[in-house]
Order: sequence, then C-alpha cells, then structure tokens
Amino acid sequence: MSTGDRDQIHRPVRPIVHRTDEYEETGHAQLLQMQREHFWYRGRHRFLLHALDAEVRERGLRAIDVGGGCGGWLAYLHERRPALFNELALGDSSLQALTLAGPVIRDFASRYQVDLYDLGWNDRWDVIFLLDVLEHLHDDAAVLQQIATALRPGGLLFVTSPALPFFHSYNDDLVHHLRRYTRGDFARLAARSNLTLRRARYFMFFLSPLVLARRWTAPRAKNMSADEIRALLARTHAVPPGPVNQLLRLIFSLETPLGWHLPFPWGTSILGVFQKPRSARHPSNR
Repeated sequence: MSTGDRDQIHRPVRPIVHRTDEYEETGHAQLLQMQREHFWYRGRHRFLLHALDAEVRERGLRAIDVGGGCGGWLAYLHERRPALFNELALGDSSLQALTLAGPVIRDFASRYQVDLYDLGWNDRWDVIFLLDVLEHLHDDAAVLQQIATALRPGGLLFVTSPALPFFHSYNDDLVHHLRRYTRGDFARLAARSNLTLRRARYFMFFLSPLVLARRWTAPRAKNMSADEIRALLARTHAVPPGPVNQLLRLIFSLETPLGWHLPFPWGTSILGVFQKPRSARHPSNR
C-alpha cells in the first residue's frame, strides 16, 4: 500500500477499478444517511455489536471493515466500544465511498482502497467485518479465501448478508444481489475457505412480514429505465419518517440479544461468525 496521500487514503501500488456491476457508486450518498439513521442499519449494528461482545474477549486487537462503504458501522462501533480495538480500518474499492467516509470515521480509523479479490495481506488482522457485501460478489468463495489469508491465526470474520431465497424480491434485483444465504451456505463457504463457522444466526425476524408485504406489493422494475430504477431505489430506501423509523427501530431492537441466544427459525438477514484455525500460518505479513 502507498501512503502519504493528501486525502489520507492508502492506495495499492496497482490501481483498483471499482466494479459498478457489483455495487453502483450512485448509491453512496444515500447509503451515508441510511447507515447513520435508518432503523434497519441501526438494528443490524445493534445485533452485530452483541455478537462481537460475545465472541471477542481480548482488547488491543486490529480490525478492518472491508466493503464497508461510508464507514457507518465503524462509527457506531467506535462510539460504543472505543477501547475494544487498538487499530480500526475501513476498506473499500470505491474512492468515492472512502472520501465520503472521511468525516464519519475522522481520525480513529485508517482508510484503504482494496480489491476484495486481491487483498494483499497475510496474517494482518484479528477481526474482519464483511457486512452485506458477499451477496454482490461473483465469486464469494474466492473473497473468503482472501480474507482467510488476511486474518491472523485464530482471527474472526463477521459476515452479514440477505437470507433465504424465499425472501427474494424486486429489491434484490435492483441492488445487484446475486444470491441470498442460508446457514448451510455459510457452512459450505467456510469449508471452501479454510475457516470454521462458529455461529450463524438469522435476524430481521420480527419485521419479516412487513418486508414481505412491502416488497411483494412494490412496482415491478423489469421494464423500467435506469433513471426510473434510481428514483425507485431513492424512494424505497429512504429513511422512513421520524415516528415510523423510531417505531420500527424499537421493534427491531427486541431481537437483541434474544435472537443471538435463542436462534430464530428464519429472518430476512443472516449473521455468521467464522474463525481461522489457530494453527494456520503464512510465510509473511504485509
């Protein structure tokens, strides 16, 4: 990685091109607001933080959020667990997202432009987050193999993604979701990636009927133009009005810690905790 850039974003020596077919950069401005205010993101952050507390007992570790967009999760994590990690970092292929993240993560986290298919790290990180990214990737197993190499022996990977093909809707197509995952899918990915699946939990259980009702009654996008699709996404992904957003945040909050200790039978999302074997070694640490 090159350093000393004026914008303080670490760039690799070989230039990276953001893959717009996996995630369109036009959505980053809205993502910035959603990660900060939307009930869904606040609920996911809360559920993930509980999983992190349950799985990580050491202090002074190093963690990175790869594919982390505008840094919303790291801001939430730093606000609530400021002493948990000695080093925090955000990684993304999009320079636009990393630039927008600057005021969000301020000086408590570094920013790296990364290619998930070629991270370039060996035994570097104790904890890696991959949050609602896997479903966009054409070769999910290859990315998990890269992450396994980047983790230190015994290190943990926290993954969230859309769950269960049953919940597939127009929204998956609009935002370039290639698949939805089950617990069995996570177990198979772990086996292919030199990782152990420690836990897998569905969430968004209490709100799943609402999600079904909203998505299945929404307009079809099959014959829409690109501009019409962007307008639809802006409308359907907008932060709900204050009272509605607060009510849905309250409902979602009931899932934590209940859904971690008493696993839900389904949900529209899934959280997996993967671990790299403690005996795993690599020849160098870049």
